[in-house]
Amino acid sequence: MKILAAVDGSPFTKRMLAYLAAHDDWFGGQHQYTVVNAVGAVPPRAAAVLDKAVLKSHYEEEAEKVFKPIRAFFAKQGLKADFVYKVGAPADVVVALAEKNEYDLVVLGSHGHGSLANLVLGSVATKVLARCKTPALLIR
Repeated sequence: MKILAAVDGSPFTKRMLAYLAAHDDWFGGQHQYTVVNAVGAVPPRAAAVLDKAVLKSHYEEEAEKVFKPIRAFFAKQGLKADFVYKVGAPADVVVALAEKNEYDLVVLGSHGHGSLANLVLGSVATKVLARCKTPALLIR
């Protein structure tokens, strides 16, 4: 099974990873994992004056801040994963990647680093559930 795990480094990402670890019968080494992080875009006016290499380095560093503990988690569990970051709105990134690469399952936390506006369910989770054709497992 191809599994796409959407992460942002929030406490709900940690809960999602704990759930994966607790259910190794569902999420074992026989699956193919991709971990995705959506990095917020630098405002266009600022990006226009920055060197492309500097901008790319910024995006990579921001993604790696999120990926570093998750890489350690996957290594500890003995699981292999591809780590991918995309620049853009998180829900758009997850939905586009899930459909483009034909994943079997999207796994994500119910909330992220967003505002408290959506107390029952985070706005990214809401958008992914509404727009994604791929089955999604939402971890609370």
